[in-house]
Amino acid sequence: MSMITGLTRGGVSWTPEFVAALDETKCLGCGRCYKVCPRDVFDLVENDSDDFDDDLDDDVLMMMTLQDVLDCIGCGACSRVCPKGCLSHSSAPLPA
Repeated sequence: MSMITGLTRGGVSWTPEFVAALDETKCLGCGRCYKVCPRDVFDLVENDSDDFDDDLDDDVLMMMTLQDVLDCIGCGACSRVCPKGCLSHSSAPLPA
């Protein structure tokens, strides 16, 4: 499959970087990628892991998941705001 390329308004060549994966072990659940994404690519869900402290039973721990990677437009805003570098990208679109 070939890569998608385009031109910016200034005439510079641009290749989108689509979300390929999210490393949930690094994710803090801060929601920055969720808030900055112009599409519905991410979803903030409750963390069902038993790896957290029992003193926090009343707190709801959240983590990010990929909801719809096919809706990603490749802008890369999510990676720029992620403090832990949880996201990996690919310039090749997913096969149909």
